[in-house]
Amino acid sequence: MASSVSTPAASALAAARCKVFGGGRKDGSAGCRVGIARKTLGRVAMALAVDTSRFEGVPMAPPDPILGVSEAFKADTSDLKLNLGVGAYRTEELQPSVLNVVKKAENLMLEKGEFKEYLPIEGLAAFNKATADLLLGADNPVIKQGRVATLQSLSGTGSLRLAAAFIQRYFPDAKVLISSPTWGNHKNIFNDARVPWSEYRYYDPKTVGLDFEGMIADIQAAPEGSFVLLHGCAHNPTGIDPTPQQWERLADVIQEKNHMPFFDVAYQGFASGSLDEDAFSVRLFVERGLEVFVAQSYSKNLGLYAERIGAINVICSTPEVADRVKSQLKRLARPMYSNPPVHGAKIVANVVGDPTMFSEWKEEMAQMAGRIKNVRQKLYDSLSAKDESGKDWSFILSQIGMFSYTGLNRNQSDNMTEKWHIYMTKDGRISLAGLNLAKCEYLADAIIDSFHNVN
Repeated sequence: MASSVSTPAASALAAARCKVFGGGRKDGSAGCRVGIARKTLGRVAMALAVDTSRFEGVPMAPPDPILGVSEAFKADTSDLKLNLGVGAYRTEELQPSVLNVVKKAENLMLEKGEFKEYLPIEGLAAFNKATADLLLGADNPVIKQGRVATLQSLSGTGSLRLAAAFIQRYFPDAKVLISSPTWGNHKNIFNDARVPWSEYRYYDPKTVGLDFEGMIADIQAAPEGSFVLLHGCAHNPTGIDPTPQQWERLADVIQEKNHMPFFDVAYQGFASGSLDEDAFSVRLFVERGLEVFVAQSYSKNLGLYAERIGAINVICSTPEVADRVKSQLKRLARPMYSNPPVHGAKIVANVVGDPTMFSEWKEEMAQMAGRIKNVRQKLYDSLSAKDESGKDWSFILSQIGMFSYTGLNRNQSDNMTEKWHIYMTKDGRISLAGLNLAKCEYLADAIIDSFHNVN
């Protein structure tokens, strides 16, 4: 039978706990349960029971701004609702889909009966070769010279996080320059890696376009040797990219300042429909002889959202430097996640390694990119036809990729949701991948109403 015990130590502990947590009489005999003694095999076991948690000091985290949009969308019962928040491709019927070429690659894996053994820390060798070839071009001299350190990682986010850990360890005094605005997770990644960052101008709200001169000025003013985070194509969230001539000037400035370009490539082939066209910016900087960081993701262009498949690439000045960099990236990855998953890596390797499947993939990418271009055009046409104010909506067409920055502010975005049941991020970004032709006129009505009638 259990019975309460009272010892000097127990009484002192009770008094201390009651003082901290409150409740009960001053002697601690009520409100705070001090201890329970049990006699077990001739020994007395003491168990301390308290009315509080060791995690009392842990606050509730704010909801993720993107995932919160999806949850609110699911709770809405309106037939009119439209989810333009999450950057995930949908068919014209607004349904998720798996690429046919992915299904073929998975069937091939089943036929081979491959094992599920651990991959090396750096990932699947066939994937690493395929991903570097896609990014830089298989005939690129830096690949043939062995100057590229590639590690398979956990999609784009994991690749960025691994690179951030590398920067923090080997460039502790360096700062990362991030575009204003940028993908919402960029700042979280560098904050958690304890890498300092600042912003450079990018978006011009007056033109709903690129503030290129502001961008150049801020990069020039940054401390020499800074890391400059650049979106390889289809800038998220604005959909606004530099022109080829502007990329050339950016490369000049970054080279002059001895900065390190750091590309986030999440949409290669998915933006324009061409793998080569969407890799232009990265290849330009590599051709200039710069050392470059590149994070890659296959979530969008192969629809492998849940497979978490991507890579971090570091293009180095010599093969010997590339070997050392790769060894340290592996050293960082080992305690972080040990080694990457195999399923998505084999899909990529099979698709890229088979000429027939590779051609089919390029066709499916072009179809996805084409569908988004079609709804972009239809949205522009609907806005232009319906808006009697004469406002120029042509920025919709000059943007590229799955996102469009509408120019709507927070209050106007709230109106889109509360009145029109259109779910989007509060910065005015919409995902055109979640729109279809049938909904373009409805979306245009909502945008026009929100823009003109809400401050």
